[in-house]
Amino acid sequence: MITFIHTGDLHLGLQFRSMKFDSNNRRYELWHTFERIVNMAVEEEVDFLFIAGDLFEESYFTLKDIRRVKGILSKAEKVEILIAAGNHDPLNKNSLYYSIKWPENVTIFGTAGIEKKEFPHKNTAVFGYSWYKGEIEEDPFINFQGIDKEKINILLIHGDALTRDEKYLPLDSKYLQSLGFDYIALGHIHQPTIISEKMAYCGSPEPLSFKETGDHGIIKGAIENKKTNIDFIPFSSRTFKEENIILDGSFSYGQILDKIRKIDSKEHLGKNFYRVTLKGLVSPEERIVASHMEKDLSSDFYYIEIIDETRVDYDLDALEGEYKDNIIGYFIREMKKRDLDDEINRQALYLGLEALMKGRVGL
Repeated sequence: MITFIHTGDLHLGLQFRSMKFDSNNRRYELWHTFERIVNMAVEEEVDFLFIAGDLFEESYFTLKDIRRVKGILSKAEKVEILIAAGNHDPLNKNSLYYSIKWPENVTIFGTAGIEKKEFPHKNTAVFGYSWYKGEIEEDPFINFQGIDKEKINILLIHGDALTRDEKYLPLDSKYLQSLGFDYIALGHIHQPTIISEKMAYCGSPEPLSFKETGDHGIIKGAIENKKTNIDFIPFSSRTFKEENIILDGSFSYGQILDKIRKIDSKEHLGKNFYRVTLKGLVSPEERIVASHMEKDLSSDFYYIEIIDETRVDYDLDALEGEYKDNIIGYFIREMKKRDLDDEINRQALYLGLEALMKGRVGL
């Protein structure tokens, strides 16, 4: 029997330059989660820790950083640690992976096709492959000799088995499963995805943007008598969440704020990243200014981002009467001749009125 933790796509050193939150703090959290994963491997006395690529960001990582990685991994001296480099931390000639001497229990797979590392005391063979550049299209299995089915066999690889993107090591999931591995530990896809009981993407243990909503964590597994059991363990310190709120024009500004505050528990609001999209109608007096709303909600949320997709709910009859002798009145009369239950016509009405009411078109 063997036990293992499968992780990857930590992206240590990521700059988060396009995000509005505290990037320094988020980088610290990635490091802290990496340490927590290694500590868990030690505390639970697993046999193997598999890291399926993109452990760090090559462009921003330093010698000091890679020494820090070594220091963290050194805590797990009784755990066999295997790393398959990915497209963000490729094993090229200048790779920081080559800059230090790793502990004996750390294996970094090479780039010349699928390699094998034997662990006779566990009757286990782990196969792996590392990227050597940022894009790879060739098949690393060309010279693959197969497995010894009398042993426990693991494959550790970073690539795309879902969309099979040509630039990012396209993998045929059916072919991989036909090879007879007891477990295939995949990296590259950031959403955790269990393809089968013997093949899975662990996903990024910490989500990195609003493209990565939902639970993030690691996979813990065990293999005994050729039977594989894996469990996804939520592990992230924070979660990215997106919410839509539909308004009908009757809400005051304060009521809109209260509605946003009720999208989750106070505990979750205080630790997660939220992007709230407001849709529907607001009264002319309650026009949304996203930056003002974000400031008013800042004490309730760890991070809040407001996307305003509302339209002003104009009183057409009142406006038509008030502006009957100018272009606004004429525009309303013409638009009323159309089917305003139609979404396109209704959007055209609101957009046109907003432009006219803001003085973008001369009266």
